[in-house]
Amino acid sequence: MRALRSSAVAAIAVATTLTAVAGCAEKSDAKAGGKGVIEVTATDTGCEVSAKEFPAGHVRFAVQNKGSKVTEVYVYAPGDRIVTERENIGPGTRAEITAEIKAGSYQIACKPGMKGDGIRQKVTASGKGETVKRDPRLDAAVATYRKYVQEQADETLPKAKEFADAVKAGDIDAAKKAYAVSRIGWERTEPVAESFGDIDPKVDVREDGLEDGQKWTGWHKLEKSLWETKKLSDADSELADRLISDLKDWQKRVGKAEITPTSMANGAKELLDEVYTGKVTGEEERYSHTDLVDFQANVDGARKAYELLKPVAAKNDAALAKELDKQFAAIDKQLDAYREGDGFVSYDTVDKGEKKELSDGVSALAEPLSKLAAAVATAK
Repeated sequence: MRALRSSAVAAIAVATTLTAVAGCAEKSDAKAGGKGVIEVTATDTGCEVSAKEFPAGHVRFAVQNKGSKVTEVYVYAPGDRIVTERENIGPGTRAEITAEIKAGSYQIACKPGMKGDGIRQKVTASGKGETVKRDPRLDAAVATYRKYVQEQADETLPKAKEFADAVKAGDIDAAKKAYAVSRIGWERTEPVAESFGDIDPKVDVREDGLEDGQKWTGWHKLEKSLWETKKLSDADSELADRLISDLKDWQKRVGKAEITPTSMANGAKELLDEVYTGKVTGEEERYSHTDLVDFQANVDGARKAYELLKPVAAKNDAALAKELDKQFAAIDKQLDAYREGDGFVSYDTVDKGEKKELSDGVSALAEPLSKLAAAVATAK
């Protein structure tokens, strides 16, 4: 879930980015065909690209934030469909994004402060580039992952309906019990849902992430009623019905999402960013304190994408695969320490030192995970 971060969270994001992306950017060579790097220079008032036209195929975007605010960079297809993105790029830092871009017209957007529609540049991916050569195992990975995201959506609906029914019945205890469980499938596959652009703001926005004029709807509005207001109104019943309607829209559309090996890899990294900027800080589930349930779901989704891509990633970069195996095992061990029954302890019982350890664990996994897209885009 994207939201405007507080200055404290932004500072954490900056530290992560410094660790994860130092030295990643390269000098642009836009005329070097599909092997060229497109430089994106973000400031507080601008978004400049080194080439307005580049060959379709595997494209590397080297982003440098020369502004004073944390920024994020998106590549949008028509209709604001998200092709790829990178969040939490701190002032004075760099990030590299590898994505599979088909021939067509796009917009590159820089979002200083990580809010709004961003400062946009129109670009074109020409059909002059080399056809993307893909290992057949990657096609199989995409097909299996597509089935996985559809299954997660299908399994979410009955759990979300149980939550909504409890809200409509005014049963606060039952609604609280069903709340976190109803979100697991969404959290596992959130980058795919976010690629549509219009569903996430309806179902998963936090109050501090609302844009001007946006009405607050979705899970977190109901979360506030359950845990802070501690009462349910007719308006909450209407919100519960709308949540189910919006999730049905997600369920119907998710199987048709455009998925590539690099979008799977970048999505895995985005899930770790979600953990770092929302779950570890306790901001995501600030009323219910069910952050560790979301944390586990994000890790599950990232692991699924990685495991499907691993045969090719390990062939192209054996050291990277070995490090990812090590860090996934380490984060699992950390999370196991907080299990309680079928779920997790309330996150408000986790002390500052323990949160720092979890934060370090996420950072240790996110850094090699940021290299996964480049590893699967490498043809050998």
